[in-house]
Amino acid sequence: MDEDTRYEAVRSRDGRFDGAFFFAVETTGIYCRPSCPAVTPKRRNVRFFPTAAAAQGSGFRACRRCRPDAVPGSAEWNVRADAVGRAMRMIADGVVDREGVAGLATRLGYSARQVQRQLTGELGAGPVALARAQRAHTARVLLQTTDLPITEIAFASGFASVRQFNDTVREVYASTPTEVRAAAPRGRGARRATPSAGIPLRLAHRGPYQAAAVFDQLAREAVPGVEEVSGAPGGRTYRRTLRLPYGTALVAVEERTQGPKTGGGTHPGGWLDARLHLTDPRDLTTAVQRLRRLFDLDADPYAVDERLGADPRLAPLVAARPGLRSPGSVDPLEPAVRALVGVTGAEDLVRRYGKAIDAPCGSLTHLFPEPAALAAADLGGPLGALAAALADGTLRLDPGADRDDAQQALLALPGLAPSVVATLRARALGDPDVAPPGADLPDTWRPWRSYATHHLRITGELSH
Repeated sequence: MDEDTRYEAVRSRDGRFDGAFFFAVETTGIYCRPSCPAVTPKRRNVRFFPTAAAAQGSGFRACRRCRPDAVPGSAEWNVRADAVGRAMRMIADGVVDREGVAGLATRLGYSARQVQRQLTGELGAGPVALARAQRAHTARVLLQTTDLPITEIAFASGFASVRQFNDTVREVYASTPTEVRAAAPRGRGARRATPSAGIPLRLAHRGPYQAAAVFDQLAREAVPGVEEVSGAPGGRTYRRTLRLPYGTALVAVEERTQGPKTGGGTHPGGWLDARLHLTDPRDLTTAVQRLRRLFDLDADPYAVDERLGADPRLAPLVAARPGLRSPGSVDPLEPAVRALVGVTGAEDLVRRYGKAIDAPCGSLTHLFPEPAALAAADLGGPLGALAAALADGTLRLDPGADRDDAQQALLALPGLAPSVVATLRARALGDPDVAPPGADLPDTWRPWRSYATHHLRITGELSH
């Protein structure tokens, strides 16, 4: 998009581009999402930025009306397989907060200087600034939804010091942390955390969202002890345990049959309501990102539906289910185990090798087994080989892994069928363009063949 096209998106408050770019107004010093309902500024006063971090780095503060930090992430980072796309996925997962820029660079296979140069050149902000913008958003969420002491929130958000936390919040929101907390909704319908209720969140998405299809799939695949789907269709709740870098979590996500309009734009988005019970609040950002991958909330349904809907074979399917998603995974081992031994076999492995959680909640009693636990169990066969490769680091299936390298490593494992490799590429690595072996999916459906596969499976043209 050129700048004139971006300005037209701002003039029409087009929510399709929320998260794809941001605009800032030089006369007010504020940056916004494209669908901001405020009066459209004059073109000569507007600047455009590819990321919120770039806008913040140029001295602009976040709009209090449209909350540009709460938009879905750019779908571009899930599509792109280059170093910048991989870096953005890892930054979102908290790698810079936990391992620093050096850790990010090592995972990418580049020097820290190369990573800084590539991200700054393309996105207007380096890895530290991008992680800082994410920490600011996490801080706002915790300030406005919990009663945690501000000092605890500073470190839970990933800041190295309270002073750094205070300075960042002032720069980004033009308010002190106390003022940000005071601005949280307090009236009817306000959602705040309590020890028993957890942290309430709205997981934003752009455009239409076929929640029923996603919850159907999650219900079909749920591994007892780790996951459950309860309630009647249209009002179901997905609950599960999560193993995270600093602790564990119990999460619940509610099904929404229709997303409400947001931001006053002509193309509504919406959200899924969620609650997180974290043993360590430092895991909030990582937990949210893993849920976003699982529910495919950063997808661009407009781009997907436009491409697939142009094909005569898929057009009626897209019209029937606009915004169909391609769910991912919170743990790369989970889709592999289900593909290799089925849900019943996965349940048995959970009981034998999964770690029991300290406070069971209903049917949720265990964490999914770690690769090292399954590798030590000497299971043999392709599952044992896969677990061993993940445990010793010879195979990476994290969000920032190189997809082609990972596929070659998977195919080199003994007994791992190409169909399982394709499943892992789509689910664990989040590749939107995977064609199952033997399926007739033309190149004109690229780069969205994973979504086409879901359309065909729902109608029975492809097997699950």
